[in-house]
Amino acid sequence: MENTKTEKLKTVNAKMMIVAIDIGKTIHYGYFRGPDGQDIKPFPFYNFQKSFKDFWARVLHFKQQKLIEEVVVGFESTGPYAEPLLNFLAKKSVRLVQVNPMHTKRLKEMTGNSPNKTDSKDPRVIADVISLGHALTVIIPEGAAAELRRLTQARERACKSRTAMINQLHHLVFVVFPEFTQVMKKITSKSALYLLKNYPFPGNVIDLGLELFQNVLRKVSRGKFKQTLAKTLFEAAESSIGIGEGKESLLLEIKYLVSGIERESEFIDQVEKQMSHYLKQIPYSQSILSIKGIGEVTVAGLIGEVGDFRQFKTIREIMKLAGLDLYEISSGKHKGQRHISKRGRAHLRKLLFFVAINTIRTNGIMHDKYLTMVNRGVPKVKAIVAISRKLLRIIFSLACNHTTYMENYDQLNIVKLAA
Repeated sequence: MENTKTEKLKTVNAKMMIVAIDIGKTIHYGYFRGPDGQDIKPFPFYNFQKSFKDFWARVLHFKQQKLIEEVVVGFESTGPYAEPLLNFLAKKSVRLVQVNPMHTKRLKEMTGNSPNKTDSKDPRVIADVISLGHALTVIIPEGAAAELRRLTQARERACKSRTAMINQLHHLVFVVFPEFTQVMKKITSKSALYLLKNYPFPGNVIDLGLELFQNVLRKVSRGKFKQTLAKTLFEAAESSIGIGEGKESLLLEIKYLVSGIERESEFIDQVEKQMSHYLKQIPYSQSILSIKGIGEVTVAGLIGEVGDFRQFKTIREIMKLAGLDLYEISSGKHKGQRHISKRGRAHLRKLLFFVAINTIRTNGIMHDKYLTMVNRGVPKVKAIVAISRKLLRIIFSLACNHTTYMENYDQLNIVKLAA
């Protein structure tokens, strides 16, 4: 693509007004600034529809009064509290932008030469940041992309919850049956969870007897669990050093954790099926899936995090969104090292990092590039981050041009899909 520079928000001109909003849970603070520098005092409005309509009426009144053609609405990057308001404004003729909280924090120190933070000061500072051009356009996902964002967030929460319960289960098993995880390497396997739910203590296993214990494991695993391994686990139960006190309480918690892990796993499976369903409704999803080493769940997560790749004009805009844009600190003769800013969507960086790990494996599409960087002395983690940046460029190109990745193509890495 010829234009590689990020398009910054242009400064205020004779036809533009800035609407800055300090987002809160129940109360927002709005602030207007016209092209001639005239403004109105920050005012509160509330997080419900009637107040939104009153706020919009004030915007229109100010716009007509100052003969303004373009309205830019800016806010700090925030959590879910801004979503109802953004959904309301997305249907209006405005341009939505967001500013980095780090920018407002630093500029706040200069405003009035004081670190003072008030509801009346914050929206003014946000407007100052927008005036300087340091704001990025907000892409609000719609349709299938919006569903993918919600599903990605739901899956991430479920995975974190499941991981926490797995760690807790490991701790309890170490107390009651330390040898269990030495034999059952994967505590979340179907056989392991069944045993922990029904025979969590060494005494429970011994009471079954070796033959019946082997039959139980063979039935649960559908013949996949080796009989020699079952014998090893039985012998470990006979010589176990696990404690025997407080069994009833431990049993109650172990059953709760096992049920929770199974429940979260079932929910994650349902979410991934929904992801696959909505992914088919994204026109360019198959283009991204043509990259070897990237699967449906990852592609669904990438689209959910970005919203729509095609609405971005340059790759640098998405780099900033992901926090993968580079910076360095140099002064005089000192030349600083380049680092990624990490001022973006953390989950987007996480997804790209794991994609990079998949592609640098043996026979992976980025294996040779990764080895070249490592052999040059680049630290392994930095090499993986560099691969992440390169993959994001490829993904952006594939999505925008509706092309498919060709691994062994010498001159062009992509070719247009047949019409």
